[in-house]
Amino acid sequence: MHHHFKDHFSNDSTAYSQYRPGYPAALFEFLARSCRSRETAWDCATGSGQAALQLAERFNRVIATDASDSQIAAAARHERIDYRVAAAEQSGLANASIDLVTVAQALHWFNLAAFFSEVKRVLKPDGIIAVWSYNLLRIDPQIDPIIDDLYQHVLHGFWPAERTRVERGYADLPFPFEAVASIPPFSMTAQWDLPRLAGYLGTWSAVQRMIQETGENPVERIYPNLLRQWGDPTRQRPVSWPLSIRVGNNA
Repeated sequence: MHHHFKDHFSNDSTAYSQYRPGYPAALFEFLARSCRSRETAWDCATGSGQAALQLAERFNRVIATDASDSQIAAAARHERIDYRVAAAEQSGLANASIDLVTVAQALHWFNLAAFFSEVKRVLKPDGIIAVWSYNLLRIDPQIDPIIDDLYQHVLHGFWPAERTRVERGYADLPFPFEAVASIPPFSMTAQWDLPRLAGYLGTWSAVQRMIQETGENPVERIYPNLLRQWGDPTRQRPVSWPLSIRVGNNA
């Protein structure tokens, strides 16, 4: 059965990958250590391939799938990564062939029942699934409220409905796997100047949608406020995104 794929990101795959921060190496170390063997990982909804690249450092082979052929075309190549266009729910992978399934910032788009049954089919008996998401970035108490206001108020009504799953950190989603105990806290971090922050905010799907529907760029609207709090726009500030993670065993 064909799942309609909501392509919110293909307008500008290169800008998207340019501004998105990297997931922390410590997360992939933790996941690799949690696996009994490190033969094959499946990175589902790989996007620009940033999780797949990290997995390729630690697994013999990575199969990276995405429903968007433009994302796959733009993804970073690596000798151990096999990129394929495929729906999450119909991966085309062999039964019991995968040690680790990862889904970075994409689970909220899937048909969960169909995807989880696909994961159970392709995972080895002791295989692991890890799903994670991040929501709002944190910089400092002067700047954060401006970004929070953009997210909650200015862009209200422009976010897709699936976004609420991310806001709750996937905590209330069904997760039919045996939970892996004591996952350490992980955050993505970056050092950004103000233009880089503005570029990142411009990749938000709700910002793109507001521009299309109203002709107004909300990032331009808040830029003077950001500049006032930031000071010298070339100054680099630390940015962090706490990750919400669920890890389960195919027990």
